[in-house]
Amino acid sequence: MSRDIEFQAVPDQNDLDRVDRDLRFHPATTTDPVTLNLEQVEQFNRDGYLRNIPVFAADEIATHRQYFDRLLETVIAEGGDSYSISTAHLKYGHVFDLLTERRIVDCVKDLLGENLVAWGSHFFCKMPHDGKAVAWHQDASYWPLTPSKAVTVWLAIDNADVENACMRFISGSHRLGHLTYRPSEDAEGNVLNQTVENAEQYGTPVDDILQAGEISIHSDLLLHGSEANDSDRRRCGLTLRYCAADVRAGMDWNQKGVIVGGDDPTNHWANPTRPDTD
Repeated sequence: MSRDIEFQAVPDQNDLDRVDRDLRFHPATTTDPVTLNLEQVEQFNRDGYLRNIPVFAADEIATHRQYFDRLLETVIAEGGDSYSISTAHLKYGHVFDLLTERRIVDCVKDLLGENLVAWGSHFFCKMPHDGKAVAWHQDASYWPLTPSKAVTVWLAIDNADVENACMRFISGSHRLGHLTYRPSEDAEGNVLNQTVENAEQYGTPVDDILQAGEISIHSDLLLHGSEANDSDRRRCGLTLRYCAADVRAGMDWNQKGVIVGGDDPTNHWANPTRPDTD
């Protein structure tokens, strides 16, 4: 299959329903983490997330921000918007480098194991006063992957805080399995298309406040979302998606997956090379 194939950031629900998925939380089992510590592994299993992990120094993240600024300008000029830069690692070498960045990959390996696939990259950029929220949801609801052994790394391109609508988590909600949701209505201004109602019944929201260059990591089953950005500041993050190599992907999503740790004994994942273009 050509790398030029377009993958939907939000797949058709009828297509997803045809994929038989195991949507149970599979805890990290490592007893000898290399980059994280045991307390962090235990916190991930208990709460479903880690946050404030430093990766890029100020000068490094400034370079990545400048790159995104140029990319966003190009995408908007071509008719896109600040949320439409998805599966970017198959198109842009710079994003491929971020997805395969060893300092990030090593953290994820401590949670998902040595045999690791990096398969997703999507900028979520809330412009000042853009009026769009991300309703409470679980990432696993959108992904044709099984079993549910996957995480999202959220790399802060800009500082993210309550004022400019940082992400929020419902701590511990990942241990409840797949939750009921309803389709969102257009009038709600949801960036995605699912809403889990009354999310606070499952726990207390926690603000994912990050400095630019830091990452958070959350389980694909963790309830999370963010409010609309009513501030005068932009809030941009790059989501990087990873799963264990024994996860199976439907809907041809295995074409996205890059082997970033260990190997893929069954050659399920396509393992594309770095694109030449930026």
